[in-house]
Amino acid sequence: MLSKSAARAFFVGGTALCSLAFIGLTVDTIGRIPAQTHEENLTPAVIRGKNLWDESNCMGCHTLLGEGAYYAPELTRVYERRGPEFIAAMLRDPAAMYPGARRMEQYDFTDEEIADLVAFLAWVNEMDLNGFPAPPTLASAAAPSASSTSPVASGAGRPRVFEQMCVACHAIDGRGGSVGPALDGVADRVEPDFFERWLRDPAAVRPGTAMPRLPLSDAQLAELVAFLSQQHTEGAE
Repeated sequence: MLSKSAARAFFVGGTALCSLAFIGLTVDTIGRIPAQTHEENLTPAVIRGKNLWDESNCMGCHTLLGEGAYYAPELTRVYERRGPEFIAAMLRDPAAMYPGARRMEQYDFTDEEIADLVAFLAWVNEMDLNGFPAPPTLASAAAPSASSTSPVASGAGRPRVFEQMCVACHAIDGRGGSVGPALDGVADRVEPDFFERWLRDPAAVRPGTAMPRLPLSDAQLAELVAFLSQQHTEGAE
């Protein structure tokens, strides 16, 4: 059993040692921040996007870098998951991207403000966060199997634009959203030229449709048309 003087010395010494360790780790962390956050990429657009993020109280619904609310999706790696086109379209008109399903407020951001927010989320996406956040555990379980009836999905893989935008509403092989119809075997149900007309302007093909006009480049449009044109049910080709 320690005497009073020994216990006092043990307490003081332990406190001093832990304090030094804490200070050392704090200094080390602060020293790593510029490199891990890529401080050199902190452009005026990124700074404006960060200020707009705070002013709009985005953390009232979303989580970023482990801080915020859990009402809406976590956004630390949203730029990697969804891409700039989807993010911009979502910020411009949330209800159009998820008709009847999303409750995100319409902020009426200008094009410049949307570009700033996209730049901010792109900067956050490039941070080295030591593995945070962890990859979704459901991603591998939801991947198409080798016996998939969608030859492109199970072989060459889905186009990036499909994974970033279309899966928000549509599914193939049970993987994706349920707001819009599943696209398994869609090439058996429509004429070959339908896909391009539909993707260019859904409302022109079917007035009143809930399908939004997606901000697709010509290359992305061609990629999606080629992909969807190959979605046949087994033995139907």
